[in-house]
Amino acid sequence: MLATDIHRIADQTHGGIQSWPVNFREKGKGFRVKELGGTSMASGNPFFDDLRSKPECPVCLNAMYPPIHQCSNGHTLCSGCKPRVHNRCPTCRHELGNIRCLALEKVAASLALPCKYQSYGCIGMYPYYGKLKHESQCSYRPYSCPYAGSECTVVGDIPFLVAHLKDDHKVDMHSGSAFNHRYVKSNPHEVENATWMLTVFNCYGQYFCLHFEAFQLGMAPVYIAFLRFMGDDNEARNYSYSLEVGGNGRKMIWQGVPRSIRDSHRKVRDSFDGLLIQRNMALFFSGGDRKELKLRVTGRIWKDQ
Repeated sequence: MLATDIHRIADQTHGGIQSWPVNFREKGKGFRVKELGGTSMASGNPFFDDLRSKPECPVCLNAMYPPIHQCSNGHTLCSGCKPRVHNRCPTCRHELGNIRCLALEKVAASLALPCKYQSYGCIGMYPYYGKLKHESQCSYRPYSCPYAGSECTVVGDIPFLVAHLKDDHKVDMHSGSAFNHRYVKSNPHEVENATWMLTVFNCYGQYFCLHFEAFQLGMAPVYIAFLRFMGDDNEARNYSYSLEVGGNGRKMIWQGVPRSIRDSHRKVRDSFDGLLIQRNMALFFSGGDRKELKLRVTGRIWKDQ
């Protein structure tokens, strides 16, 4: 969009940019725009329909936020892409210099735009400068795959991720709120990459992920088991869980609240928010000659009243 186009659009509102407070909302196929004088412009106005998704950078195709740069011919681009084009306008190849497109920045301040997670269900319209903050916290934003055995980059909503875990990662899927799992390792002195298969539980109409792995805590190798909730943190707080491990007449019990999968598995692990077992104790629980890890972890999930 050229800077001259911005002034032309401003003229269509019968006023300058600075006297153009607008309120966009969906109505049919267009938007209703309200001006200070109470005059309403018809829905579907092509100038405002064009602005619905503008200002857009011609290089990265993302929305532009101040500072917005322009060349001497009025072509604009975002500040993030200016270094990438080596100070040359990507449209006409003229030198960019340090010219700001103040008119477009004023227009940007007046826009209300849909959330980028609209396809996931978010129907709100947000002020241009508040859009990024909303999107960083939007409850409809997709979740990252909770699988810890590899660096999986898949994202999606919960039903999609449950199917992905089952079909692509072949994780163990269980129904019910109580569990009893046995973890075995023939050489417990190998700590690196000792991550057991993720287990997913379906109970109370929700999904939970049980993690168990070994990692190095300073000089001491330890094992940790913890539960994550497939949903947001405010929902996770409605549930509690307990884990228990023991042997040779001894027992360790952990009780806590499942963490949301919004928190990465590594973040939860490194905060020690789970059942933590030192290797010597784990081998003591395993019995025998202490050369093989054989841990039985039991637990249950319940919904708080």
